[in-house]
Amino acid sequence: MNNLASRFLFSQKGRANYQYFRTFASAMQNERLWNRNYCKVMAANFMLFFAFYVLTPLLPLYLSEHFGATKDIIGLVLSGYTITALISRPFSGYFVDSFPRKTVLMVSFAAFAIFFAGYLSASTLLLFTIVRTLHGGPFGALTVANSTVAIDVLPSSRRTEGIGYYGLSNNLAMALAPTVGIWLYHLTASFELLFWLALAVAFLGWGIDASIDTIPQKRASRKGSLSLDRFFLLRGWLLGLNMVAFGFCFGVLSNYLAIYGKETLGITGGTGAYFMLCSIGLMLSRLQGARALRRGLLTQNAAGGMCISLVGYTLFILVPTVSHWLDFHSSVFTFVGYYGSALLIGLGNGHMWPAFQNMTICVAPNSQRGTANSTILVSWDIGMGLGILLGGVIAEHLGYGAAFWMVALVNAAGVGTFFLKTRSFFLQRNLNTTVR
Repeated sequence: MNNLASRFLFSQKGRANYQYFRTFASAMQNERLWNRNYCKVMAANFMLFFAFYVLTPLLPLYLSEHFGATKDIIGLVLSGYTITALISRPFSGYFVDSFPRKTVLMVSFAAFAIFFAGYLSASTLLLFTIVRTLHGGPFGALTVANSTVAIDVLPSSRRTEGIGYYGLSNNLAMALAPTVGIWLYHLTASFELLFWLALAVAFLGWGIDASIDTIPQKRASRKGSLSLDRFFLLRGWLLGLNMVAFGFCFGVLSNYLAIYGKETLGITGGTGAYFMLCSIGLMLSRLQGARALRRGLLTQNAAGGMCISLVGYTLFILVPTVSHWLDFHSSVFTFVGYYGSALLIGLGNGHMWPAFQNMTICVAPNSQRGTANSTILVSWDIGMGLGILLGGVIAEHLGYGAAFWMVALVNAAGVGTFFLKTRSFFLQRNLNTTVR
C-alpha cells in the first residue's frame, strides 16, 4: 500500500495533484484575515508606535531638565518632528509606489530606529534639535510604507475589515506606551534607559518586518515628467479635504486640553485619563465596526463615526455652560461630561478613520496605494497643524472657550460636507464594486 502511494506521489499525475493541493492550501491561507504576514505587520506597527509614544510625554521634561529649555523653545524643538514627517509623506507615497515596497519599508524602519541612538549622543540642545527634526522624515515614510504593506498582505475579500483592525495596533501602543514610559521614569529617573528602550523596541519591529513575505506588486511607471498625482491622490482630493477638518478638531483638543481643563473646568491631572478613555473608545469602535467594514459599508461607518464625534466635541464644549446652570450637581456633570466626551470622540474617530482610509484606497488604482495612504495621512497632519496654530491664536485673543466652539463649527462643517458632497464624490469614483 505504501509502495503504491509512493509510486503515485512521484508519478507525473501525482506531482500535479500534490502541487494543486499546495496551491489550494496556500490560497486558503491567503484568504485568512489573520494570516502570518498580516499579524507580523500589525506587531511591527505596534513596536513602531510604542517606540514613538514611550518618549512623547517625557521629552518636554527632558529638554527642560537636561538642557534648561524654556517652554517656547521646547515647542519649537518638538514641532520640527511633525513638520518633517508632514513634508516626507507625499514623497514616501511616491517611493512606495515606484520601488519595491519591502525595500522602502526596511530602509525607513532602519533609519527610524537608528535615530533613537542620536538622542543618546546629542550633547547639546542644537544637536538634539537637529536629531529630533530629522527623525520625523523616516517616521513619515515608515507609517506610509508599513500601512501599504499591510494592505498588500491582506486578502482582497477581507481588506476593508483588515484596515480597520490594523489601527488597533496604533491605539494599543498609544494607550500603553506613555504609561510604561512614565512608570519607568518614576522608577529609575533615567532618560537614558527610555532612549535605549525605544531603540531596542524599534529594532525588534524592524526584525519582525524583515521576516514578512511580500508578493511583488505592479509598480507605478516612473517614465515621463513628475506630476502632482505622483505625490497626492487627486482622485481623492475631497476625501482629503474632509480629513483636514477632522484633523483640525483633534489638533486643538490634543494640544489645549490640559490648560482648558485646568483654567475653565478646574480639572487638574486628568489629561492622561482623558486620552486613555479616548484610546479605549478607538479600540472598541474598531472592533465593533469590523462587521460593517466586512460588509463594505464604508460610507455608513464614516457617517456614524462623524456624528458620534460631533456629539462628543459638542458635549465637551457644553460642559462649563451646563455645569453652571445645574449649580448643585455641577461637579457630577463636569466629571461625566468631560470624560464621557473622551469616550465618544474616541468611538467616533475609530469608526471614521478606517472608513476614510478605505474610501481613499478604493478610489485609487492598485499602483497608487502608497499615494492614497500618504494622502490621508498628510491631510490629517495638515488639519492637526492648522488646529494647533489657529487654536492658539484664537485662544490668545478670545479665550479657550472660543477656540473650542470653533472646533464644534469646523467639525459640523466637515459632517455637512460629507453628507452633501463627499459621499457622492466617493461613490462616483469608487473602483471597488464590493463596497459602498
